[in-house]
Amino acid sequence: MPDQKGIMFPDGVRQVTCKDCIDGQFTIPISMAFQPIVNTATKRVYAYEALVRGIAGEPALSVLSQINSDNRYFFDQAARVTAIRLASELGFSSKDPDTKLSINFMPNAVYRASTCIRATLEAARLYDLDPKRLIFEIAEADQIVDRKHLMDIIEVYRTQGFTIALDDFGEGYAGLNHLIEIRPDVIKLDLNLIRNIDHDAGRQAVVRATVSMCKELSIGVVAEGVETLEEWSCLEDLGVFLHQGYLFSRPVFEALPEPQYPA
Repeated sequence: MPDQKGIMFPDGVRQVTCKDCIDGQFTIPISMAFQPIVNTATKRVYAYEALVRGIAGEPALSVLSQINSDNRYFFDQAARVTAIRLASELGFSSKDPDTKLSINFMPNAVYRASTCIRATLEAARLYDLDPKRLIFEIAEADQIVDRKHLMDIIEVYRTQGFTIALDDFGEGYAGLNHLIEIRPDVIKLDLNLIRNIDHDAGRQAVVRATVSMCKELSIGVVAEGVETLEEWSCLEDLGVFLHQGYLFSRPVFEALPEPQYPA
């Protein structure tokens, strides 16, 4: 059975158990779509990203617009458990064991990392998913209230063998500072850097420099939002071989789609 030990919130009043998070304290129904991140050098799926949706496939905004300070913690927990449960039900465990499951998380919703992570680990156990196959994506544009708190979360997550990814790199708040401080395992280049990169020498220069920097730091690089053959070809010339975008597969509601690789 899930751990029943209570979690005390910062206000010192409310408590929640890991069973509460797994059984569903978040009252807005959610589901997930999944989109593959592919390695075009090996033609294998590197990871599936879980993307929140309404229960009838409504877009993410229909859910995210209802998130506030009162339900943010429970949404973050519900999204993790839903992603793990659905991926398991769709046969994720039978995929290549090197394929990972990527989950977005909200650092400002995590109160105490070692405690708040219990429901994630319990869900992984219940649904037979190796926790070392989990990636947690930090949204760069989400301004972090407490940087030390974020670093404490990452330290705890790394002890569990989770992969840490920095999402939307190159767009938003303090990208290079995050890169230096967090030292993520993977960065995801923002789609605004990728769009029409084959026609833009400036974007090419930025990506080329980023790839070189990440190579020195042993950080993987994913290109998000790849839509055309020309973008993909240009990115490979720049040394990027992990890709996510419509060229390979759109997000598919409650399914783990097989990507299409360009000839």
